[in-house]
Amino acid sequence: MSHQSAVAAAAPASSIGSPWLWVISIAVLLALLAADFLVTRRPHEVSLREAAGWSVVYLTLPLAFAFWLWTAFGGAQALEFATGFVVEKSLSVDNLFVFMLLLAAFAVPAEVQQRVLLYGIVGALVLRGIFIAAGAALLQAGTWAFLVFGLVLFASAVKILHEAVSGPEPDRDVSRMRSVRLLRRLMPVTDDYRGTRMVVRERGRRALTPLTLVVVAVFATDVVFAVDSVPAVYGITEDPYLVFATNAFALLGLRALYFVLHTALAKLTHLNHGLAVILAFIGIKLVLHWAHEVWPAVPTIPTPVSLLVIVLVLATVTVTSLRSGKRAAERSPS
Repeated sequence: MSHQSAVAAAAPASSIGSPWLWVISIAVLLALLAADFLVTRRPHEVSLREAAGWSVVYLTLPLAFAFWLWTAFGGAQALEFATGFVVEKSLSVDNLFVFMLLLAAFAVPAEVQQRVLLYGIVGALVLRGIFIAAGAALLQAGTWAFLVFGLVLFASAVKILHEAVSGPEPDRDVSRMRSVRLLRRLMPVTDDYRGTRMVVRERGRRALTPLTLVVVAVFATDVVFAVDSVPAVYGITEDPYLVFATNAFALLGLRALYFVLHTALAKLTHLNHGLAVILAFIGIKLVLHWAHEVWPAVPTIPTPVSLLVIVLVLATVTVTSLRSGKRAAERSPS
């Protein structure tokens, strides 16, 4: 590889994110989060109609954003965003599985579940922002970062596939999580929930409510998902702004989507198999990208092909999950 090509490979990827675009995007993100907090200010059980309405809103926003990207910057950026959004939304659905297990394990009342989900989304956004910045710094350091990201995704794919084949851990005790045990040592915890309050005064001293424990548990799982999702979307686009946008749009609608898919989530029994395939595929894409920078004769995987593969995998696991559920229902005694 020539000196010029080596310099070009190590140079930071160009980004459409001007300082003003970053400022406007973050301001809009904060406004949407504030609106979500206003919606959850009064604890109430979320109806399917309310959740479906918000889900439509949060699915319309990325479509409008993709159209704006198409008109302002061209089809390549719009396609990268759309592909990254599909990947991140798929991973976020897996995130909902974990949220569902945590809410059940902590016996979170139905009227405050959406507040817990919102805290989890905010935590996920903050962590993704940190990982996105770290990923951009790694990419600027050299093309070897693509190899690192690829290996991370391979490891994640193996882990997810192993869990999908072996099944979830039976009766996992969330009280054994280190973060939860640490909180219990630092402060007393009340026996019951106190609405959306996380800290109360009881017998003359401050005490945590179980809501604090579940929020901390959700934050702890957010770290794991950030490790998977950020390298995955960097496998689609090297633009930090588009990586940020795909994560933001994928996470914003999770609160409403949870209540829409709460029943359907349990039926997607093969989703983790599909996510493992997607992460492994993007890992291959990243490794090929690294190899292409070193040996230009090595082919790379175009973004349209990536989108097609991801959509086909998701469609396949959805169909197989539904068929598996139907066969199980037919075999079970009435």
